[in-house]
Amino acid sequence: EVSVGTVAGIMAENGWAAKRMRAFKRTTIASDPDKVFEDLIGRDFTAEAPGTRLVGDITYLRTGEGWLYLATVIDLCTRMVVGWAMAEHMRASLVTGALTMARDRGHLSPNAIFHSDHGTQYTSRELGAWCVGNRVRQSMGAKGVCLLTGYSSCSLYETRW
Repeated sequence: EVSVGTVAGIMAENGWAAKRMRAFKRTTIASDPDKVFEDLIGRDFTAEAPGTRLVGDITYLRTGEGWLYLATVIDLCTRMVVGWAMAEHMRASLVTGALTMARDRGHLSPNAIFHSDHGTQYTSRELGAWCVGNRVRQSMGAKGVCLLTGYSSCSLYETRW
């Protein structure tokens, strides 16, 4: 065992500095207010049939190599994660990847509702085109509301890896 002071001294002698990762990562970057979609869910986070009403969010995981972003798609009927994608970025392709997984595994009905926050990934042209091409209707909740599925999406995936 070595004291903190000893370690600090050795580091200073060698010109070393500790590298710290921020404990908080901003994942929702506000979008253009004109691109916000109507709230089709209306705070009713239930569904009569699987694949008809889905919610999505992006969270982050701290790893030994840096930050990893995780986009999920949750079915409001089954409460299952039916699609997910991970990457070192938070671009719209992360979200379309998660939705593509849900679609390819048969968890996306025609005219399904996909509900999200106001992040730029969810208002992007790329996601809009994907949704139109796959007959998915986009929905967004009130600005600044973190609750997507009755759980705080901020704490739903708080496990650190």
